[in-house]
Amino acid sequence: MGKSQKESAEQQRGRQEIRDQTSSPGLFPILTAPLQHSSQHPLHPRGALLSANAKGVKQEEMASVRSLMCIQGDKNLQSMAAGTMMRKVKSRSWKKQRYFKLEEDGMTIWYNSRKAGNDHSTFSVSDVESVREGHQSEVLQSIADEFPADRCLTLVFRGRRGNLDLVAETAEEAQAWIKGMRKLIENLENMGQKERLEQWIWDLFRKADKNKDGRMNFKEIQDLLKMMNMDMNELHALRLFKTADKSQSGTLEDDEFVLFYKMLTQRGDVLEVLQEYSGDGQKLTLRDLEDFLCEEQLEGERSHTHAQELIDHYEPSETAKMLQAMSIDGFLMYLSSPEGSIFNPCHQGVYQDMTQPLCHYFISSSHNTYLMEDQLLGHSSVEGYIRALKRGCRCVELDCWDGPNGEPVVYHGHTLTSKILFKDVIIALESYAFKASKYPVILSIENHCSVEQQRVMVQHLVTILGDKLLKTTLDSTVPECLPSPQELMGKILIKGKKIGESGENPNEAAEESLSGEVSDDDEVDEDGSHTGSPGHRGKSSKHHLSRELSDFVVYCNNVQFVSFEHSRLHSKFNEISSLSESKARKLTRSAGAEFVQHNVRQLTRVYPGALRTDSSNLNPQEMWNVGCQIVALNFQTPGLEMDLNDGLFSQNGQCGYVLKPEFLRRREKRFDPENPRDREGYQPVSLVIQVISGQQLPKANMKEGAIIDPLVRVEIYGVPLDQAKQETRHIDNNGFNPVWNDTLQFTLHAPELALVRFVVEDYDKATKNDFVGQYTLPFMCIQQGYRHVPLLSRDGTSIPPSSLFVHVRITERDVRSDED
Repeated sequence: MGKSQKESAEQQRGRQEIRDQTSSPGLFPILTAPLQHSSQHPLHPRGALLSANAKGVKQEEMASVRSLMCIQGDKNLQSMAAGTMMRKVKSRSWKKQRYFKLEEDGMTIWYNSRKAGNDHSTFSVSDVESVREGHQSEVLQSIADEFPADRCLTLVFRGRRGNLDLVAETAEEAQAWIKGMRKLIENLENMGQKERLEQWIWDLFRKADKNKDGRMNFKEIQDLLKMMNMDMNELHALRLFKTADKSQSGTLEDDEFVLFYKMLTQRGDVLEVLQEYSGDGQKLTLRDLEDFLCEEQLEGERSHTHAQELIDHYEPSETAKMLQAMSIDGFLMYLSSPEGSIFNPCHQGVYQDMTQPLCHYFISSSHNTYLMEDQLLGHSSVEGYIRALKRGCRCVELDCWDGPNGEPVVYHGHTLTSKILFKDVIIALESYAFKASKYPVILSIENHCSVEQQRVMVQHLVTILGDKLLKTTLDSTVPECLPSPQELMGKILIKGKKIGESGENPNEAAEESLSGEVSDDDEVDEDGSHTGSPGHRGKSSKHHLSRELSDFVVYCNNVQFVSFEHSRLHSKFNEISSLSESKARKLTRSAGAEFVQHNVRQLTRVYPGALRTDSSNLNPQEMWNVGCQIVALNFQTPGLEMDLNDGLFSQNGQCGYVLKPEFLRRREKRFDPENPRDREGYQPVSLVIQVISGQQLPKANMKEGAIIDPLVRVEIYGVPLDQAKQETRHIDNNGFNPVWNDTLQFTLHAPELALVRFVVEDYDKATKNDFVGQYTLPFMCIQQGYRHVPLLSRDGTSIPPSSLFVHVRITERDVRSDED
């Protein structure tokens, strides 16, 4: 046989291998690989499972093998797996003994009461964001005199779940849990897409294996299908079960369960896309993939080099790589990756110009940052600041009042909300201000303190923050405009009232009226009600301002808003006005174009009105439409408003600063959000979204046997003319792999301001639909073509592997036809 004949035979064998691997269309490569080789990660449970199978270990011995593999070579994990008695602490008076241990899967923490053996709880390591060591929580600080720091630790959970404060019996045991948890968290963070899905499958197996014998009978499989949000015909389920039961034992063991799952997760929708561009219907050659990237994903000239990069990165078959081809598994791996996400990965880092004045940016901002709950009785906590800052918030609020022992406190004045020390807040700011973002943080201070305690505030600011605190203008020069985020990197700015700069009030304390000038709490809503603390409404008082604190107000001098004309004639660039939502809303509707021009020159802060005692939020979009930079929201309250905030600030490296569109930054251009067609350069666009399918949607509620009837609604938030909602039909009894193939179409007149929100709900004809998941992103960050939309929970945390599969196309509309 000649050389060319040999090459031809090798190519034929390679093509046959690809055909063999793609005989079950649309399966994740994770599910084709486990039968041949195990995961290489030493902590990965499936790796232990398959390694044990390779050695011929019996099923009933698998649990112990997995446990050994999970803790192999790590004394801290061994200690966690053995179990530890620790005190769970909720307050100085509530401390209970609990027994904690790492379960055999290496992913679950189990704990119970010493007395109640059957009363136990569990949580996943994936729910834990970080581990703090020592007295790094308010609860543990309160018992610092009782338990030394080296025995204390705090588990910080994702989302809005409260922290878990623990005290170990010895410093050694505390260190074992601190180091062990950090290793498990690091392991999870380093998991690839393949391993994450594998972990999810293994968790399902473990939950459905009721008798823990390492195998699944048909009844357990039926329960599993319901757990997976799927109501499958019993005969069809039985056929799949028998097909997967290669050993004909009446149960599914490890690899048989993988095969069963492979059959469940066939992605016909993705196979159809591949076949449209494939020459043989089974794979994409390099040229096929280039055509797909160019024609569907609209990558243009980049498609040639990118096609080869995708094959090298995502194709699991070495033979396919040799042939410069992509199998269905590699294709699905690409589409399910960040590169195949609807969010443009080029916008994930800081990509915007950060050298423009502060007033040219939207700034992620928090209202009543100290509150964890409502505005009347809620708990105040330093944790509120930590959580907000870690989410990229760049403007936090401190309501400061005189406290006992000469120490100022932060709380919602004249209410029953609890109090925290101003000093503790500043300590937290020093530690967390620049962990998520290097760009400046603004402290919006509502100052109700006496001069004496204001001086204490100054002392804490100087002593704790040091050089991070901005005390004078940059380079000590007289500026003519606000500095940029780039120039202010690593700096903390004070927003507050400033003593007149013309030389009046030379004394160390200056008397100022509180009739609406000093703090946000003294604004008056349009209905005449006072917007401050409920117990403070309608009151007027005299207030003394410390010269030292006043001097720290450099670029954010809080002044009362009078009118746009007054601001145009008299305001300085470093002045900022705070407006209640009702006042701001009236201005946006009566003088939107003037509001835009006002915000080109200086900063505006908008905050929720006084009637929102439940810590509900205003819709920030209306304020962003006129260029308001600081729209303060209650970060502790999930919902649409926080989804929009998270969506807007998901771009630009999640740094908390987003450059406003060009038409909101230029003095010489006029933009009125009520009439977007009138702006220079007006170009409407058409957005067409085909909602194709859903993957592994979560349950709306955890009732046993409950299966959702999902529908998808796409919502557009932007200027009034762009506000729109459309939804698909609902699919009965299938949250696992529903298929819609419904097309939704929108016209956007100011796309630069638009946010697109995908919402999945459980349809109910008798009552309000239940929330299932959502994802919000800026229109300008959308990637066109076939894309996956990752879903988030109500509190904004990810819920993998839940997603939607969509096709997006954006085209410019003819301006003349749009006007008609």
